[in-house]
Amino acid sequence: MNVVNFSFRKISIEKFKDNFDKINAKTNIDISDISSLKQDLFKTKEEFLGVKFNFSLIYEPDVARIDLSGDIILTLDSKLVKDVLKEWKDKKMPDDFRIEVFNIILRKAHLKSLELEDEMNLPAHVSFPIIKKENVKNSD
Repeated sequence: MNVVNFSFRKISIEKFKDNFDKINAKTNIDISDISSLKQDLFKTKEEFLGVKFNFSLIYEPDVARIDLSGDIILTLDSKLVKDVLKEWKDKKMPDDFRIEVFNIILRKAHLKSLELEDEMNLPAHVSFPIIKKENVKNSD
C-alpha cells in the first residue's frame, strides 16, 4: 500500500478555556467513506482507493477541541481493493488495512494538531523529550 496523496478538507480548532489543570486529551478517528478511484494517467497494476476520514482531538474537561477531515488516495493490489470494498459494504475493514490507514491518519493528524496547539497556546497532547541538567557533584 502506497500513499499517493493526503490532504485536509477541514481544519478546526476551538479553545473554550485557559485552565489546563488536570486535562486529558482523547483522540477519535472515523472513516466516513472508502471508494474505488478510476484513473487513466498512470500505468500500474495496482488500483487506486480513496479514503475519507474525520479526526478529533478533544481536551477534557471541556478545554479545547481540534477537528480535522481529509482525503487519502492509496494504491493497492487489486485483490486487496476488492476485499476492502467488499467489507466496506458493511462499514468494516480488513484489520491490516485498517491499522495501516489509521497509522497514516494518526501520523499526519498529530503533526497538524501539534502545530495548531502551538498557535492557540494549548499544551501539547503528547510528551516531548526534554533535556535536564544533571546534578553534578564536584570532587574538588
